[in-house]
Amino acid sequence: MAGRHSAGVLLFRRNSDGAVEVLLGHMGGPFWARKDLGAWSIPKGEYEPETEDARAAASREFTEELGLPVPDGTWRPLGEMRYSSGKKVLTAWAVEGDLDPAAVAPGTFELEWPPRSGRFAQFPEIDRAEWFDTATARDKLVAGQRPCLDRLAELLTD
Repeated sequence: MAGRHSAGVLLFRRNSDGAVEVLLGHMGGPFWARKDLGAWSIPKGEYEPETEDARAAASREFTEELGLPVPDGTWRPLGEMRYSSGKKVLTAWAVEGDLDPAAVAPGTFELEWPPRSGRFAQFPEIDRAEWFDTATARDKLVAGQRPCLDRLAELLTD
């Protein structure tokens, strides 16, 4: 079954206590405006595997969504995750680095809003970015991306 492919970067850091924190973006647009739990994402986006390398797509999408490049660091593969719908596959990497959420300048997308109104508006890809401990991040992330946290934990215990 052919599906859509996305690639993304899970940026992580260690706080002053040594605990791991991850950077997530709250999805922009009117559908997500009043949602919190399950409404956050790693910076990621779609790509065509026949014409673009997944890692290059992950880097491009990080920059498009946050307006900042991926911080320097080692790219550690988290592998592929298939969303429960079976129609989307996410390929992700973990990169240790820091980034100031206040410096984020998100890209935008256009959407007909309200639906079937004929009016189009620009919305931010993400409307804010924040660092979360991994337990909080698990509740915030959309379900299909939660395996990223498990795979990050495995990488950090190896």
